[in-house]
Amino acid sequence: MEYLGILFASLISSMLINNVLLSTFLGICSFLGVSKKMSNVWGMSAAVIVVMVISTAITYPLYFYVLVPLGIGYINTIAFILVIAAVVQLIEMLLKRYMEGLYRGLGVYLPLITTNCAVLGIALSVLDKNYAMDFMDALVVTLGSALGYALVIVSFSSIRIKLDSKDVPKAFKGMPIALITASLMSLAFLGLVGLI
Repeated sequence: MEYLGILFASLISSMLINNVLLSTFLGICSFLGVSKKMSNVWGMSAAVIVVMVISTAITYPLYFYVLVPLGIGYINTIAFILVIAAVVQLIEMLLKRYMEGLYRGLGVYLPLITTNCAVLGIALSVLDKNYAMDFMDALVVTLGSALGYALVIVSFSSIRIKLDSKDVPKAFKGMPIALITASLMSLAFLGLVGLI
């Protein structure tokens, strides 16, 4: 029962307190680029969740059971990028084959997940024993990070859409007000630090 409590704390912590977008600032490119339309946000969120979890499920054992025993743990970044690229390609082929509408809706953003630093950053950070205790905890931290990414990008997109119809001073229209909104969201999430 204590282990489940630790996993739940890891999930909440990685989702809200150590949010990948607002506290570590990983994945900002997609955060700012995709958030203009809500339809793109849902597809991007789903794709990031799937890619993050599958990538960690592959890279965590790859590191501890292949790279470290062979004494080549130092190439983990290169190996992880290759794994993430392969996972994205596989998902892209499956979407094109079975969900063409979503594939077209994501457009250029699906290949951009390969270079989304949030996916690589989480895959690398769960290797740290202070961040994740074991494989299950690594998956829970990854799932929490991916859900946190989705929560923040959906919230940000809805705020951004509302701001487009408001009377914003000309100097702040577009990206300046988006960056101010993102910084205020970051401060709001900072208030959750004492939660766990």
